[in-house]
Amino acid sequence: MKPTHSFRCGVFGALVLALVGSACSGSSGGSPSCNSAVAAAAETCVQAASAAHHDCYLATGGACPAGNAALAEALSTAEDEVTDACSAADAAEAGFGPLFTPETLAERVQASCRAESASLASRSFGGPHGHALGNADASERACLESAHTAGADLIDAATSARNACLQSREDGGACDATSAEGEIAAAAASAESAIESACPNLSSLVAVSAETFVARALAQADCSTAASWGDSSPFALECGPRPEVGTPPRGEYMQVVLDESVWGTRCGDGSPFAFWVRLAPEGAPVENVVVGMQGGGVCVFEDDCATRPAGLFSSLEDQPEQTGPMSNDPSINPLADYTKVYLPYCNQDVFIGGGATSDFDAITVHRYGALNVRAALRWVRDAIWRELDATTAEGYTPDRMRVYFGGFSAGAFGTIYNYHYLLDDLQWARTTAFSDAGLALDSGQTISVAALGAILISNEAPLGWGSGEQLPPYCIETDCGLGPKVLARSAPRLLAVPEQQLMILSNQNDSTQVSTTFFPDTPSWINELRRSYCETKDLPGVSYFLPPIPESIHVISPRNELYTELAVDGEIMRDWLAAGHRNPTAVADRVAEGDMVAAIPGVEPFPCEVEP
Repeated sequence: MKPTHSFRCGVFGALVLALVGSACSGSSGGSPSCNSAVAAAAETCVQAASAAHHDCYLATGGACPAGNAALAEALSTAEDEVTDACSAADAAEAGFGPLFTPETLAERVQASCRAESASLASRSFGGPHGHALGNADASERACLESAHTAGADLIDAATSARNACLQSREDGGACDATSAEGEIAAAAASAESAIESACPNLSSLVAVSAETFVARALAQADCSTAASWGDSSPFALECGPRPEVGTPPRGEYMQVVLDESVWGTRCGDGSPFAFWVRLAPEGAPVENVVVGMQGGGVCVFEDDCATRPAGLFSSLEDQPEQTGPMSNDPSINPLADYTKVYLPYCNQDVFIGGGATSDFDAITVHRYGALNVRAALRWVRDAIWRELDATTAEGYTPDRMRVYFGGFSAGAFGTIYNYHYLLDDLQWARTTAFSDAGLALDSGQTISVAALGAILISNEAPLGWGSGEQLPPYCIETDCGLGPKVLARSAPRLLAVPEQQLMILSNQNDSTQVSTTFFPDTPSWINELRRSYCETKDLPGVSYFLPPIPESIHVISPRNELYTELAVDGEIMRDWLAAGHRNPTAVADRVAEGDMVAAIPGVEPFPCEVEP
């Protein structure tokens, strides 16, 4: 063990003066309480790790590698401070899970530190590969640096204010949460002003405005506090086990109806957003998760929205998908014992709407798709957090999550548009995305996926969906709705861990994709699919399963007969998909030519080599 570090008083100095005083004076013999030490270690680690990432991005253009010395020192110091101050009994008394040990508590602090520092840096610089930073001029680089510094300072100010308040409670005094939250609000206002001054056009670089940047930093502070205090009351945090999140039964589906006033969610007709969750059965890892997003077309204009069935704009009556990768039958699905999350589709915005409203004369449609997805995932995170803390020695950490995040048709579009949120905001690094029947190809027509991008990402009523701030910070141009563009921009940041992949499925003949992406005919769509495949097939972390079934089939993985029997190049679909977790380094393209050139006049051969 390294030499014991003094608690705060000799380590942090002026950064955390208020907390230093209360912690150092309130413990017997100068030793901190376990929870005080955990909170102090977590706060300092995030600051040190954020400084390390700041230096790495500026020096190399990307996030720090795992072996970075400054990052390793921050994590090692946190470990020492927690293990020196805590025993297993201390951890239980503080309100952490009953099975925690000093070592697993230290690992929790380290995981939180890695997650929050990496998330902030990714948001600030354009992904872990620093896309925005690498394409910035001198003034833009200064802007991004300033935003990151302001975000790091805000996270520290928020956690420090809460830590000082909770430490007062630990010492037998009062914790005035209202006063602490007032300090945090003032710090947030100051951070937003500083970012706006240094970065008047932040959204043109990394998608989000200064206001949203600050809001997401505050959300991180909530998670950091939740991870580092066994009992964070009287604070009402928006992260971690909390009253707004129930405890689903193991092995049974439960419908969750989100309160808009709490979660900011809404369906297209204004009704509440509801989704389904089934925690893994007893004995199976609850942190293994499959997320499936429902399909259901898309409407953009008044005429097509007004002709949609009313049920497409609500979610309360939708039932969970239970076939293919969502099946709970082990004879069908290798992922049967995973936790299942089913997200209905109720906004007709391919799950990318940011809270705008299409107020047409004949119909009003609320575009909240991305907000619904992300709120539901936070609910799931916090439910799993509660379950892991109660039943395991390690408790919840983001890096424990092993997730398949996918969808069908409109949900497939939503997969490629929201994948970055799981990786960068939730920090679920071990997430594999699967996208079934949502290639998002460009027809080249006057109305196309690419042409609509400029309208839909805007806030301009009635056509704008407010999607701009939901985009990946490394793909914010108007044509970033195109599948191949998103894949190309995402690929440089994939495979940070083996599971981090985009797995793309589609039949090569799909009349629904032809019509919904504005192609003039089936042959032209198939030819574009084939050209696009050849253009993107060598991208790291991107793989394809493209069967050449001559008849039109839309969405292939939830069809049990195809999921369990359809093979391309010798591999069955279910085995190919399951390999994303079971053997991710062996995942390979499964694409065949078939006889579609003869079966469908006008179809051309693949312009690159594939299986016969």
